[in-house]
Amino acid sequence: MPTEKKISSASDCINSMVEGSELKKVRSNSRIYHRYFLLDADMQSLRWEPSKKDSEKAKIDIKSIKEVRTGKNTDIFRSNGISDQISEDCAFSVIYGENYESLDLVANSADVANIWVTGLRYLISYGKHTLDMLESSQDNMRTSWVSQMFSEIDVDNLGHITLCNAVQCIRDLNPGLKTSKIELKFKELHKSKDKAGTEVTKEEFVEVFHELCTRPEIYFLLVQFSSNKEFLDTKDLMMFLEAEQGVAHINEEISLEIINKYEPSKEGQEKGWLSIDGFTKYLMSPDCYIFDPEHKKVCQDMKQPLSHYFINSSHNTYLIEDQFRGPSDITGYIRALKMGCRSVELDVWDGPDNEPVIYTGHTMTSQIVFRSVIDIINKYAFFASEYPLILCLENHCSIKQQKVMVQHMKKILGDKLYTTSPNMEESYLPSPDVLKGRILIKAKKLSSSCSGVEGDVTDEDEGAEMSQRIGKENVEQPNNVPVKRFQLCKELSELVSICKSVQFKEFQVSFQAQKYWEVCSFNEVLASKYANENPGDFVNYNKRFLARVFPSPMRIDSSNMNPQDFWKCGCQIVAMNFQTPGLMMDLNIGWFRQNGNCGYVLRPAIMREEVSFFSANTKDSVPGVSPQLLHIKIISGQNFPKPKGSGAKGDVVDPYVYVEIHGIPADCAEQRTKTVHQNGDAPIFDESFEFQINLPELAMVRFVVLDDDYIGDEFIGQYTIPFECLQTGYRHVPLQSLTGEVLAHASLFVHVAITNRRGGGKPHKRGLSVRKGKKSREYASLRTLWIKTVDEVFKNAQPPIRDATDLRENMQNAVVSFKELCGLSSVANLMQCMLAVSPRFLGPDNMPLVVLNLSEQYPTMELQGIVPEVLKKIVTTYDMMIQSLKAVIENADAVYEKIVHCQRAAMEFHEHLHSIGTKEGLKERKLQKAVESFTWNITILKGQADLLKYAKNETLENLKQIHYAALSCGLNKPGTENADVQKPRRSLEVIPEKANDETGD
Repeated sequence: MPTEKKISSASDCINSMVEGSELKKVRSNSRIYHRYFLLDADMQSLRWEPSKKDSEKAKIDIKSIKEVRTGKNTDIFRSNGISDQISEDCAFSVIYGENYESLDLVANSADVANIWVTGLRYLISYGKHTLDMLESSQDNMRTSWVSQMFSEIDVDNLGHITLCNAVQCIRDLNPGLKTSKIELKFKELHKSKDKAGTEVTKEEFVEVFHELCTRPEIYFLLVQFSSNKEFLDTKDLMMFLEAEQGVAHINEEISLEIINKYEPSKEGQEKGWLSIDGFTKYLMSPDCYIFDPEHKKVCQDMKQPLSHYFINSSHNTYLIEDQFRGPSDITGYIRALKMGCRSVELDVWDGPDNEPVIYTGHTMTSQIVFRSVIDIINKYAFFASEYPLILCLENHCSIKQQKVMVQHMKKILGDKLYTTSPNMEESYLPSPDVLKGRILIKAKKLSSSCSGVEGDVTDEDEGAEMSQRIGKENVEQPNNVPVKRFQLCKELSELVSICKSVQFKEFQVSFQAQKYWEVCSFNEVLASKYANENPGDFVNYNKRFLARVFPSPMRIDSSNMNPQDFWKCGCQIVAMNFQTPGLMMDLNIGWFRQNGNCGYVLRPAIMREEVSFFSANTKDSVPGVSPQLLHIKIISGQNFPKPKGSGAKGDVVDPYVYVEIHGIPADCAEQRTKTVHQNGDAPIFDESFEFQINLPELAMVRFVVLDDDYIGDEFIGQYTIPFECLQTGYRHVPLQSLTGEVLAHASLFVHVAITNRRGGGKPHKRGLSVRKGKKSREYASLRTLWIKTVDEVFKNAQPPIRDATDLRENMQNAVVSFKELCGLSSVANLMQCMLAVSPRFLGPDNMPLVVLNLSEQYPTMELQGIVPEVLKKIVTTYDMMIQSLKAVIENADAVYEKIVHCQRAAMEFHEHLHSIGTKEGLKERKLQKAVESFTWNITILKGQADLLKYAKNETLENLKQIHYAALSCGLNKPGTENADVQKPRRSLEVIPEKANDETGD
């Protein structure tokens, strides 16, 4: 099939089908045949050749086709032995005949599959009159609008315009298009017509506009929802927004607002029609970006203790290059504070004229005056965020210059300084809310009322360590950094309140002796050691105390550590070299976007709650949290720039895309698309990936676009987003440069769906349960403590846990069975299922064969006379699904209460667990193991209770979807509408990969 010409209309699809193309015909038992398929010129039948059958049998009458189904969603596809090797995006099935037989086909590309699916669906709707209908009415609105634009340029009514004006007009409408590409298209058109001169006629202008300004992937999406029209009306757009984009509470007024905002033609605005150009403009707008706008403002609870948050933190903030020879500059502080950083570092040393200076000691970095830095901090402290700013003072000054530091801070920062003494009766730090607009000093602090005392050198004197390691003066240095002694002044000590720097000794000592206002700093190497050897202790330590991790002094190039290595342990202040771009800073910037870029992100509950079990190095699912499946389809790219500094290949870009998952070890993964050769302007990828996310609250997704080159692949752009900020549906991903700037007009077009592992929905931020088949169903296991009274309580929890698991998984399995029968994948939602199956519920005379009785809470399907067996099977499966939904709604609350009761009963033993265990004869390791098992069990109980609660919410949502879809499709039994069932809220549910997939047997 020719691919040089873009598909921009149904007519193009029909013409391509008449020319024909090679498709793979799939049969059961792994049999696949290569056949040439084509549409008869009279558009009456679909034929294939060669075939052993008589030529009259190697065809299907268009009139007999019931539906065209996308994806691998028939019994033959599912039972074929090599189905896994077939691309979901290239597969489609033609369902035909009274027995609903399926012709299962695989195209060479997703584009070819889309051409056949679109063309056949039009033919089903309009038969042999399809082309006449299209030519007479369907494309008039767009052509009229483009013609009108031409006329506005052709003010003298000459019938032609200059090439320059034509190019500029098209570029104004599509700013990402290159001028050279538009000029070349006009020149190619003129050459094909043997035309001299550069004037452009209206017909030429319309043709080039259609060719360059139609994105086929968006056109195919539009016609899926347009009831086989070349535009979306208000109801089509409502269905797209509800069923695909997950937009809640949609009505026709909202659809009209979108049409009026994005539809370029006056005719479309007046009639309430959204053309392909308006639809493209809408999908490319910030309204359809992948980042959830709810997270653009502060959206998390800011009333919890400071230690419950990750804090955006900078290391060596004063440096703008490397930390050994690089210059120091106040712009480092301006940049960091504007980016939402809430913890900056000041390495302060004695300077000339009794003025302290800031630089990295023992290195060749330049110096800046301390007073100037405090001035800048005062000016920009709350530029990006109103929440507290922590100044990490690394003090190397004499007593005399320490007093100068104090004078400057008091005079310049004034009331912003937080110097309130910690409350001895409390046990946790104040919240970010309480500390709004305040500046905290993190530094060493004197005890009692001494006027000055000697103390050890700061635990972050990396300059000294670095100079030793690299032998700055080529002198052999000892491996151990000598402990220096210095004095602290009382005035500086008094500025330190709830961020007192102390030396970390070991976890058990800290658990017993450390005060809640004391902060420990960890060298990256030491922190990594604890993360690997004591992951559980590190997490528990950070539930109460602030921990700061700073890069290894050996990173003399100011490279960055991976912040997620320490976030997974709960470390709040992971200090990054903001001056060094790359993957690690991408992760840091992306992570802190999720709470209005305020510099504070609430840590997952499992890392905050006093009694909860979480190990930072888990390589499996997390207790109490059910895995979710992230489905990402990379559809296409737009306007990729040439990589900076590349020159070998000229303007040619050969892009491919990496999708990376960053999080706990169990979640880290990456997959890549194929390379699209010599196309950076509009590459089509059409590749789908699936990732299991075990701890969604700590996961991030990173899209990276690279240029495939035999010398070395070059970076084009990236975008990093927290999992919790993903918007499902069809989304554009705005790409950023290596240094974080937005690349003009460069984006990825993707489809995102999130389901629980078996396939359910997204009723909440967590998924639902793990499913491994009826015979091997996994139930959450509780551990034995060997403390009889406590074990008895947990033993009572086993039956309700099994009941909860059965309720959830029976419901999910029944829903998935119904989806499969509707010809949809587990990514679909029930609204999509009802929309897909509704055409089959109508008889030849458009009288319903099946109706839904909506008068009760649980909608029932009623047969209207004699119906085909395939419909009876759908009705039976639907009834089984409804019974499973009913079981959840009617039993979930009682089971939930039983689990919560066991949890409360067990928690009564928590405070005295050590003494009870000792009385039972447990010692040391066995007693420690019992405490760990207790924490594990409480985590499991809480998680199982939460999952059941979310399952009930999902079930109620499913019923609303069925009710609303039945009304939308006119399948409701007259007079049975249930007024109490409101339009479903769909902002948190699963979005199917295949929009409006029609169904078969």
